Amino acid sequence: MNLSKFLTLTLFFISLSALADWQQPELSHNLTPVKNIIPASDFELQNMDEEKKKLSDYRGQVVLLNFWATWCPPCIREMPSMERLHQEINAEGFKVIAVNQMEEIDDVFAFTGQLEIDPTFEILFDKTSQVSQDYAVRGLPTTYLIDKQGNIRYRAVGGRVFNHPEVIKIIKNLIEE
Repeated sequence: MNLSKFLTLTLFFISLSALADWQQPELSHNLTPVKNIIPASDFELQNMDEEKKKLSDYRGQVVLLNFWATWCPPCIREMPSMERLHQEINAEGFKVIAVNQMEEIDDVFAFTGQLEIDPTFEILFDKTSQVSQDYAVRGLPTTYLIDKQGNIRYRAVGGRVFNHPEVIKIIKNLIEE
């Protein structure tokens, strides 16, 4: 390949990368309070170790329940902030649960190995999307904040910065209730 073609291709890929970065909006930190508090539907799904976990296993804890997929750009962008949140509020009264949509464990395992921060929170697998249907998930990512009594208190559709001080304040207030 001659130098001119190489430079043209290099500039093309740099421009494409800059365009991709430019088109990505900032992630919000806003969570929408749920006006009519409703109980979170219980479910049972497998985790990365193929153990069955129920949402009700975490009753008595505040739960950040996130629906996501590896092919979802805002899901990928918010994942490190979920891990930072999980590490920052590493208390018995709080749990992060990420429910993957219709993907294989091996694919998700490979994906998580490529993240800047390796997730240590619970990842569950909704292989049929039944749980996301039960929660009326219309787009990914969708996140619910569930109180210690098992009620949905906040909702967010779209990517978020979960370790933002305002989100942490909301979670700590729910833990103290």
